[in-house]
Amino acid sequence: MARLLVMYRKPEDEAAFDRHYADIHIALAQKMPGLRSYEISRGPVQSPGGPSPYHLVAILTFDDTAAVTAALESPEGQAAVEDVGRFATGGVDILIFDDRPAAG
Repeated sequence: MARLLVMYRKPEDEAAFDRHYADIHIALAQKMPGLRSYEISRGPVQSPGGPSPYHLVAILTFDDTAAVTAALESPEGQAAVEDVGRFATGGVDILIFDDRPAAG
């Protein structure tokens, strides 16, 4: 499996961000081809040392990194990417990686 990790920094207006994300962005992102699961954080995003610069974290699961790339390049993925610029006023960090069970 592969993950698309999207970490949204604290926006200028948290209520407006939350409304847009819930009412518009989730539906756009869920249309991306190959999406297996979509999870988002709830409540404050913390670091081991306390508060973090992030407001919300989304974890999207795909079969592999090629599927992530294909999803992002699709018309549905492009619509979701373009939408981020409409509400993520604090900026966003995006990571793509394959995952595997930890040895042990």
